[in-house]
Amino acid sequence: MGVGQQNGNRQQDTSSDDWDALRGDVGEMAGAAVERGRYFIESAREQAVNYVGHRKDDIAQSVADFATSLRESTHSFDERPNIRAVVDSAADGLEQLADSIRDRSFADIFNDFEDVVRRRPATVAAVSVAVGFLAARFLKSTAEDMRQERMTPSVSSPGRGRSQQAQRSRASAGA
Repeated sequence: MGVGQQNGNRQQDTSSDDWDALRGDVGEMAGAAVERGRYFIESAREQAVNYVGHRKDDIAQSVADFATSLRESTHSFDERPNIRAVVDSAADGLEQLADSIRDRSFADIFNDFEDVVRRRPATVAAVSVAVGFLAARFLKSTAEDMRQERMTPSVSSPGRGRSQQAQRSRASAGA
């Protein structure tokens, strides 16, 4: 073998070793990046579960408070036992719902909701439309109330209210 051939073989061996070292380094960096990504994903999931768990307890407490308010409002129905029984029954159902929300995990609640959607898609669609309609009506009436509040004179400044009223009566007398 000549000297030139030996140098060529050494260069191939050296460049092959360099590529292998580079592949190893890139593999290590990729492994570290994947490990960090898994850590961040796990951390984010843990924080989300904790947040949902905290909010779940808040929702359960709100439902329980609403049930208590509903039950307290039945005192005005003492002379109408049928209405009081219906309201008490609704309050009992709300208290059971609050207990169910507290006792079950978010995953269980979500899975149950998903099962209901799969079993009764038409019912879920109808309820969604009804809730959307009610939300739209509520938003519309709230917007109208806010518009009227801006148009009517403020009670807190009587002088300003009187001057606006005087301007309106002059305008209507001139018309």
